[in-house]
Amino acid sequence: MAGLLYRKPISSETGDSHTHLKRTLSWWHLLALGVGAIVGTGIYTLVGIGAGLAGPGVILSFIVAGAICCCAALAYAEVATMIPASGSAYTYSYVVIGEVVAWVVGWSLILEYSLVVSAVAVGWSGYAAGFLASIGIPVPPAILAGPAAGGIVNLPAIAIVFAVAGLLALGTRESATVNAVLVGVKIVALLVFVVAAAPAFDLQHFHPFLPNGFAGTAPDGTPNGVMAAAAIIFFAFYGFDAISTAAEEAKRPERDLPIGIIGSMLACTAIYVGVAATAVGSMSYTRYASSPEPLALILRTLGHPKAAVLIGAAAVVALPTVILAFLFGQSRIFFVMARDGVLPPALAKVNARTGTPVRIILATALVVAILAGVMPLAKIAALANAGTLLAFIAVAACMLILRRRDPGTRRVFRTPFAWVVGPVAILGCLYLFYSLPHQTQGFFLIWNLVGLACYAGRRAIGRRGTP
Repeated sequence: MAGLLYRKPISSETGDSHTHLKRTLSWWHLLALGVGAIVGTGIYTLVGIGAGLAGPGVILSFIVAGAICCCAALAYAEVATMIPASGSAYTYSYVVIGEVVAWVVGWSLILEYSLVVSAVAVGWSGYAAGFLASIGIPVPPAILAGPAAGGIVNLPAIAIVFAVAGLLALGTRESATVNAVLVGVKIVALLVFVVAAAPAFDLQHFHPFLPNGFAGTAPDGTPNGVMAAAAIIFFAFYGFDAISTAAEEAKRPERDLPIGIIGSMLACTAIYVGVAATAVGSMSYTRYASSPEPLALILRTLGHPKAAVLIGAAAVVALPTVILAFLFGQSRIFFVMARDGVLPPALAKVNARTGTPVRIILATALVVAILAGVMPLAKIAALANAGTLLAFIAVAACMLILRRRDPGTRRVFRTPFAWVVGPVAILGCLYLFYSLPHQTQGFFLIWNLVGLACYAGRRAIGRRGTP
């Protein structure tokens, strides 16, 4: 039992010369990493799925999900500056609560990051196909979807995962700089959408505002309405947690982490609400609810084919920034878990030339490429959300535990109204989890039972670093 409750000291995080990550990132790298991770498939693709569940009330779904994520982001900012080490919620749980909880959180983060990268790759594939078709190069449907969606395999999704993994393997600073440039392209494209679609804005498109209610249920028993959409759209907001995985590579983590985490969340919440309101007001949601490229579809329908091509091109070029951010985050979480010995320690090796964990990056790319090639977007997004919600709950709990256990410890960033923000983040995440499809909840439970079995097996055979 002592081993299960063992709490790791912060000083053990940096590792030796063979497992140490280089500090190469400035605050603007982290801010761009956060915006790049957050603004992606959620607004380019999931706005249609959310509208199908909540109708025009999808705007409230964005606001609800954004508010909960903002509370979680504040908790992340405080804890990340107190524990400026890679590993995100896994590391925080290990330091504050104990090993077994850290394992469950880390196992859930593996699920989150793997499925996020897969989901974004699938969303990118839809936009790539739409863009190619718009310039006269149709792509056969059989290679644009996995078997569950009526195809054979999603080859474009697989290709983009390995392309981004190759960029990450070249070096952290290099990939972060490319990411910052592509984020600029993405933001400009969303502004073009707002400017082009705004003249068609009509309040009649908001009626009825809540066709499925606030927390309704579909005839087949699955949740729908505003909260069901928020539970899916939540996928569109997280990404700031990827910033915390870069703590060990930030030049000045005590300054750079709060700027990146909070700045990216505030900027992206404003962008999301503005784009969602424009989309709902410019056209009846029923016309784009099932589209894999709703923003481009809206522009084409409104008679802006060139702007639609631009949106499609920007998505093709810039959505890989989300893949980059989450693939980066997952590789760092795997890396730290291996360095701690809860995964095979041989994986915790940094390439001497590039300063990156190349083995883990490539292994991660292989797993997520397989998922992206065969799974449909909606199921991936819902299951990814379950893992993220648990991580957010853990970080908010860590913040409150540290406030109680170590009230006098210096905090570079202090969450305002912590005893309000923390419980709101925890209860909000619990409610969003409750609003997920029951099948998703069941799969998540099975995933964690498998994880606990793996943990028990790992402890049974012994591992390096076990107290």
